[in-house]
Amino acid sequence: MYEKIETLLDKFYKTYYKIEEINLNQVIKCLTTSELHIIEAIGENEITMNELSDKLGITMGTASVAVNKLTDKQFLERSRSDVDRRKVFVKLTSKGKVALNYHGDFHSNILEKITDDIPSKKLETFIEVFESTQDPLKYYLNNTANVAKILTYCKEYGVNKFIFSSTAAVYGEPEIGEVDEQTAANPINPYGRSKLMSEWIIKDYAASNENFKFAILRYFNVAGADEEGLIGQNYPNATHLIKVATQTALGKRESMGIFGSDYPTADGTCVRDYIHVSDLADAHLSALEYLNEHEKSETFNVGYGRGFSVKEVIETAKKVSGVDFKVINAPRREGDPACLIAKPEKIRNLTNWRPKREDLALIIKTALEWEKRL
Repeated sequence: MYEKIETLLDKFYKTYYKIEEINLNQVIKCLTTSELHIIEAIGENEITMNELSDKLGITMGTASVAVNKLTDKQFLERSRSDVDRRKVFVKLTSKGKVALNYHGDFHSNILEKITDDIPSKKLETFIEVFESTQDPLKYYLNNTANVAKILTYCKEYGVNKFIFSSTAAVYGEPEIGEVDEQTAANPINPYGRSKLMSEWIIKDYAASNENFKFAILRYFNVAGADEEGLIGQNYPNATHLIKVATQTALGKRESMGIFGSDYPTADGTCVRDYIHVSDLADAHLSALEYLNEHEKSETFNVGYGRGFSVKEVIETAKKVSGVDFKVINAPRREGDPACLIAKPEKIRNLTNWRPKREDLALIIKTALEWEKRL
């Protein structure tokens, strides 16, 4: 089965988009592949511009530029809400629906040919530590095998700057909870190991190619949402603490659990360094600027350098939401270290990254406001 998946990935990544581009140019010459994917994201029903940007994972500005082009080409039409004139809707024209149907048929046909007798599965980005202990192969395939594949395309197309999303989970459970980039990497779960192996692959490739430079960003606990409400987390069956706390505060869950209250920490619950997602995005831009200016590879911790326990996060969520939601004690989860806090001095000293949202209440507030929209 492993060999079949490997073969599928190889065929898929190497031929799929080339075939799609060729096929598209033969049938609908005025559309790019990216524009077809926007049409696919809109689908049969009318949606708002906010919903479109959320689906595509792009900013409202980028979405507006793309919609303008497709409107000019008569594949889309826009309208404003009668109730709220600030709300803009987009939908496909009859011409757009023809393109949508063509694209759907193309995907169905080509997937059938590529996968043959292998069931079609969509590989997603898997970031759940506990799940990785239950289904480790899924994580090694997606987080590790795919990094090697992406690097082969970097080599083929001359891409020599690379930013990799790694994780603090590579540190495992260090003797001292505060870690810098020199702390020994000793992951205690498949998720952390899959990311560390990816780091090794990147470094090995860089050693073989003097022109290739990378920035490895070891994320600590990412949370929150865009402050203007443009984008946030919409991950199914999420187990992230702040996401779960906001869902419970809004009544989407009857209760939430504290997984272990006997850890060697001040209040017995796990301690983590929570970073706002927008500050994390800024760190990527700073890392890219560093690569452009210095032409030197680096590994950076991306966190604030301050830890909060599970109980502290829950109490803050209750204060921010004004809801005294139900919390129950539950057994420890496999693969959870007691304490993990970043020492972020390196990224602050070597790059221009200056976080602007170092406040737990703000992180929770933005996550809560986003959750209300879902």
